[in-house]
Amino acid sequence: MTTDGAPGSPRSRPSFAGKTIVVTGASRGQGAVEAAEFARAGGRVILADVRDDLGHELANSIAGEGGRAEYRHLDVSQPDEWERLVRDLREDGGLHVVVNNAGITHRRGRIMESELEDWDRLIATNLKGPLLGIKLSAPLIRESGGGSIVNIGSVAGLTAHFAATYGVTKWAVRGLTKAAALELVDWGIRVNAVHPGIVETPAVEGSEDFVDVMRSNTPMQRTGLAEEIAAAVLFLASDEASFITGVDLAVDGGFTDVAPYWRVARDVLAKPSTKW
Repeated sequence: MTTDGAPGSPRSRPSFAGKTIVVTGASRGQGAVEAAEFARAGGRVILADVRDDLGHELANSIAGEGGRAEYRHLDVSQPDEWERLVRDLREDGGLHVVVNNAGITHRRGRIMESELEDWDRLIATNLKGPLLGIKLSAPLIRESGGGSIVNIGSVAGLTAHFAATYGVTKWAVRGLTKAAALELVDWGIRVNAVHPGIVETPAVEGSEDFVDVMRSNTPMQRTGLAEEIAAAVLFLASDEASFITGVDLAVDGGFTDVAPYWRVARDVLAKPSTKW
């Protein structure tokens, strides 16, 4: 995959000094980059995942660079594991930010071909996981003085999508985000969602045809970087976004909102003989 045209200069980061952040699905991919960026911004980061070896390795790597990072085993679909994590954090510094990043993909989820086993598996991770993350962490965030929750959705939750099972979970994340923003505003907790487009992560490895088609239909004509998703997550989680809650932020190179007429302009209007 290519990321030609991607910015290469270092970005300034908001400060998370004195704050504790939980990132789920943090052992690799977007979650790993998000966790590392929070640590570089001065936060104490809890890497939560089920890939224990990768999680411990990343936590050690972040600590080796001078950051504060700890790995905790967490299956986001299990209430007792969330309760244990929250209980530990209540006794050890509180909690200020949760990034519900953990998710799984499924590109064979057409309605007529869908299996209930796949449906249940995706609902458990992609929707039940964020629900539990919000429900069980919000009281502690409130006790800690307020903060932010960022849910990671997808452009599949902003448009029609060929993998219905996956798309449904990401549409539901949008509804959950807005409901939580409504309910938690009086607790001093902002809730927002980031919706990545095609991003260069392990989740798309081995899917070159899919990646090529997505890239060619993205106005910016490239795949995104996990660092670009992380920058959006850090902004929404930070005090710099203190007047923002309940939003859907597409980080997709223009795929959702620009692509339809971009294709028209590219394929039709750019031709001198076209009448319009």
